[in-house]
Amino acid sequence: MAKFSKKSLTPAPTSPKPATAGALGHVRAALANPYISASGAALLFLLTLTALVMIIGDPKAGAPVIRMPLAQAVVAAAPPGWREALTADGSGPGVVEEVFELSESPIPDSEAMGEAVITMPGAPAARRRQPLPPAPIAGLHNPGPNGPLPVIAPNGRTPAQAYARPFQSNGKPKVSLIVGGLGLNSRATREAIESLPGEVTLSFVPYAEGLQGWIDLAREHGHEVLLETPMEPVDYPDNDPGPYTLLASSGPAETSRRLEWLLSRATGYFGLTNYLGSRFLTSDPAMAAFTTVLKTRGLAFIDDGQAAGRGLGIPRASAGRIIDDQLSSEAIDQQLLALEAQALQNGQALGSGFAYPLTIAQVAQWTQTVESRGYQLAPASALTPR
Repeated sequence: MAKFSKKSLTPAPTSPKPATAGALGHVRAALANPYISASGAALLFLLTLTALVMIIGDPKAGAPVIRMPLAQAVVAAAPPGWREALTADGSGPGVVEEVFELSESPIPDSEAMGEAVITMPGAPAARRRQPLPPAPIAGLHNPGPNGPLPVIAPNGRTPAQAYARPFQSNGKPKVSLIVGGLGLNSRATREAIESLPGEVTLSFVPYAEGLQGWIDLAREHGHEVLLETPMEPVDYPDNDPGPYTLLASSGPAETSRRLEWLLSRATGYFGLTNYLGSRFLTSDPAMAAFTTVLKTRGLAFIDDGQAAGRGLGIPRASAGRIIDDQLSSEAIDQQLLALEAQALQNGQALGSGFAYPLTIAQVAQWTQTVESRGYQLAPASALTPR
């Protein structure tokens, strides 16, 4: 696979330069010849584009970037606009100067095959949606008394591995963000799913109506998912997270029973996160019972920072910052910048926030530019041992 950069596909005010037009004519003739195979056409197309770059000159940085597999019929597989641009005979908009730029080496990531990432000049990258496999995945669930329960597959594959968003580090500091409280407010839930990039991890309330549908939609948009676990706070029962709250005073059997009800609400999550829990998370016996269930079922645990420092022997991470403790755009922006600073210092950083409309809007804006500042936006699972 080779990498192309498309500088402009605007209507050409004049006919292409003779050298350019001649090269394009050879491409069109080759592609129209039924005796030339797709691979031969691809090779000729690649060589011609190389000549174009030499004729036109070195394209400037910041050009739109597109990834397309050359193993297919080149023009037929091209995204909208490219086929017309290659005609240059009046049926399409034509090709103007600085059209293509070839990378020095193929793109190494095999997962990029068939994907397109286009960045318009002066605008942030337009991320192509990368759906995650629909849940449930075969071998990762068994029937339970209240619904399907996650299990480790016979080959050792865990739900924490299978349902996490795939990730490959590029060596830059990783910044991750979890947006939670989803599923109760349908408008905010849909906005978070559809406006935030797939690298942002979403967590859902287990009591939400239509929970499986929301998780399916989130995964369709590329988001990995956490299931929120109500845990006893210090001011319980005045502050009651619900009928299946995990209590510090409960024995292992009761903790397991309540957890099984929560886990059976849906499938497709790679792990759990806490909702409240200032008392439960500080109880060693309670956390031991909780951890045993998660370890048995192959799940990860990511907390909001209240359990920082507890290894627990399972894939886990702790958020280092809550970005919307103060609900104003300025305060949220400052917290996001602080998250970047933490990632720069430690190599990675994890933040969390609630699905307030303002939080969603500020996070959506932040994600458009964070990578241009030298960071890699990563799903929360990338900060846990895999």
